[in-house]
Amino acid sequence: MGKDLTNSGIERQNILNNKYALQRIQEYIGLTGMLFEGEYRFTKEMLVEFFNVDISTINRYLATHEEELKHNGYILSKGKQLKDFKLQFGHLINKTTKTTALGLFNFRSFLNLAMLLKESDNARLLRSKILDIVIDIINERTGGGTKFINRRDANYLPAAIQESNYRKDFTSALSRYVNMGNYKYSLYTDKIYQCIFKENAKEYKQILKLAESDNARETMYAEVLTSIASFETGLAYEIEKQSKALNRMLEPKEVDKIFADFSQHPQQRPYIEDARIKMASRDLHFRDALHKKLEEYIQSVCPADFERFLGEQSVNFEKQLEEAKDVLTRLKQSE
Repeated sequence: MGKDLTNSGIERQNILNNKYALQRIQEYIGLTGMLFEGEYRFTKEMLVEFFNVDISTINRYLATHEEELKHNGYILSKGKQLKDFKLQFGHLINKTTKTTALGLFNFRSFLNLAMLLKESDNARLLRSKILDIVIDIINERTGGGTKFINRRDANYLPAAIQESNYRKDFTSALSRYVNMGNYKYSLYTDKIYQCIFKENAKEYKQILKLAESDNARETMYAEVLTSIASFETGLAYEIEKQSKALNRMLEPKEVDKIFADFSQHPQQRPYIEDARIKMASRDLHFRDALHKKLEEYIQSVCPADFERFLGEQSVNFEKQLEEAKDVLTRLKQSE
């Protein structure tokens, strides 16, 4: 991960949304602060000492990144809150009773500032350690590899089973209604991928560094599989409908037209947008894989996703397979 945290708001937010990494970073730094309203708090003066910078530098970053720092927990304490804070910690902060507003950082916003500060050697060293910790946490919690991190989502197996069913509708429609050789199955599967995430199967495998023998769909997130399933069942319906209306098998150019029209249908847009955001954002952070054609869709990974893939909500795929054995057996028998 050759990432420059000072230049990437998305990468900073990914780390700050990852509670598992935050816990480990806090243990590493050993910084506690003043426990107030359930969180450890730090004054600007404490940050000046830690980062060895002038208070004017801290203030400058507060001015240029105010929204981001506030989003991650920086507050300007006033009124009753400030009065309560002074009662507990007035002897530590060296502020006069006339102080009417006091800037306070929590640990998240302290770390946020550490990822922004270019003038501090201490901050630069901390940034390097932060990236190491993030990689370690992901590897620890995924058992050393992220190729199948998608399977840790409890929604993955139901989505994979659902997609498998709709896949049969699609391949059946191609078989019965499209006048073309067996090449049509891989051709039109690639067209679905290109409609949804702008890559064919070969490109996708290269980006994720998959082997030629790897099944691409086994590495896809539940939301992407749901989008593919929606495409497959919708296209199967449209292909059958047109073939029956013309009372003959369809030619490739007619199927291409169905694809073009279907991919522009407003009903598909929410599925496509969601699939692109999830794939681009999660793969960049969890797999260190950049989908260049989806770069505009990259967002920070939400806290719920860290729970889904790294936390207590994540599942043991082998156990999930065992629990779904009856369903999978029935599926196999129906093929």
